[in-house]
Amino acid sequence: MQDAHLSRDDDNNHTTALPVSPTVEAPSGKSAKTENFPVGSVLIARHLRPHVEHFYAFARAIDDIADAPELEPEEKIRRLKGFEDTLEGRIPDSPAYGKATALRKSLQETDVPTRHGVDLIAAFVQDAVKTRYDSWDDLMGYCALSAAPVGRYLIDLHGGARTGTTWASDALCAALQVINHLQDCGDDYREIDRVYLPMDWMEQEGARVEDLGGTALTPALRRVLDRCIAGTWDLLDTAACLSADIRDPRLSMEAGVIVEIARALTRKLASEDPLARRVKLTRPELALTALKGVATGLLARYTVAQSDLAARMRDPFANLPKQETGS
Repeated sequence: MQDAHLSRDDDNNHTTALPVSPTVEAPSGKSAKTENFPVGSVLIARHLRPHVEHFYAFARAIDDIADAPELEPEEKIRRLKGFEDTLEGRIPDSPAYGKATALRKSLQETDVPTRHGVDLIAAFVQDAVKTRYDSWDDLMGYCALSAAPVGRYLIDLHGGARTGTTWASDALCAALQVINHLQDCGDDYREIDRVYLPMDWMEQEGARVEDLGGTALTPALRRVLDRCIAGTWDLLDTAACLSADIRDPRLSMEAGVIVEIARALTRKLASEDPLARRVKLTRPELALTALKGVATGLLARYTVAQSDLAARMRDPFANLPKQETGS
């Protein structure tokens, strides 16, 4: 019998079986509990939480493959291709790719396209072979595939956005991705020789990649991080419109919480050193931030007119070639 990871919905004691195949997957030990943001929280409608869990389990599995230091790039790509072929129904279902099968069935049930999962796979295939990013735009091209599909999936699952765009969601997801890159900049370099800091900014500021292996930021690295933080604040300006843009009221509140978490982490990254220690929110800080997010999300939903949204938002991927912006 196929092994399964059981993900519990504490709100109604519902348990969802999430397939696991250690022969193909490369579990990192990361889970929804280790993420910066809530995954399938009680703010998500109860009947949709199992579908969110399936999407997260799929994303976690393919991300772990891309980050597995013991696998060669060719083997990573082979396994990721198996996930894609299973998701798209090109090959017979196999327990080895159980999470892709589960997600395909979930997407069919909810009438959400497979392209969001396919875009994630494209990002992690890129991770298998690319370890440096030339510029901020190059990094945004990666975020368009690695982060934006998550928000686009949730919006599709919940009935779409009022403006008909995903700009606010894309901006939030890109900001969260950059925040995670800054938090993990030392570990990513030391463990998998991957650097997401823009190389042109590194050169302009006189920063050395090797300094990411240290125990404290050099002044030059601090300047590079500060430039990334400034870019993140620009993304969060557009992301602030997300709660007002989302049609579903519960997802709107969830978005408000995540925006506030992103803001709080960005402020911490501006004043703390991610090489010295993990930059994160304490439990009390997280609780207060979540409450603030629910309140600001509700306020934005009922006070921001749709006509004002378009004027306040911009496409975070506007500078990218069309093929790099995801589906």
